[in-house]
Amino acid sequence: MSDPHDLKASIRTIPDFPKPGIQFRDITTLLASPKAFQRTIDQFAERFENQGVTAIIAAEARGFIFAAPLALRLNARFIPVRKPGKLPFEVHSFQYQLEYGTDALEMHTDALSATDRVLMVDDLLATGGTMEACMRITEKLGANIVGAAFVIELPFLNGRQRLEPHDVYSLVQYSAEE
Repeated sequence: MSDPHDLKASIRTIPDFPKPGIQFRDITTLLASPKAFQRTIDQFAERFENQGVTAIIAAEARGFIFAAPLALRLNARFIPVRKPGKLPFEVHSFQYQLEYGTDALEMHTDALSATDRVLMVDDLLATGGTMEACMRITEKLGANIVGAAFVIELPFLNGRQRLEPHDVYSLVQYSAEE
């Protein structure tokens, strides 16, 4: 078992998945280690515990895994952001560009207010498109974004720049060569 203090050692790399040339960062091995999973939540909590977070937002699906226990830890609400047609109440939607096409995300219209201080959470920061969409919906509802937290960041894809001027925090970074 890997050292829970070395989260990178808890993440398995799968070469050529889902297609040749991709180095897939598999978090299931981190999740399978209660100590590593706990350390992940602890590090997020330590970073944001004094920032008055009232709500934590995550887009489906892997962001939910980290956002829900962190919301409990910070005594904040968990707000799911979902693909179109998955939420039962009135929604705000944000359509965004993918490399080959478009996608959309939705959030309930009553999920946030101008008094909320929101932390965005996801497992991976690559190009930043998904998180940027979550931020745009959050801003549409008038809430203040405290920051964005990621387990893994791929800095060579420049996602952090796409999320400026917001604070971006990641626990593990991989270079293009790793």
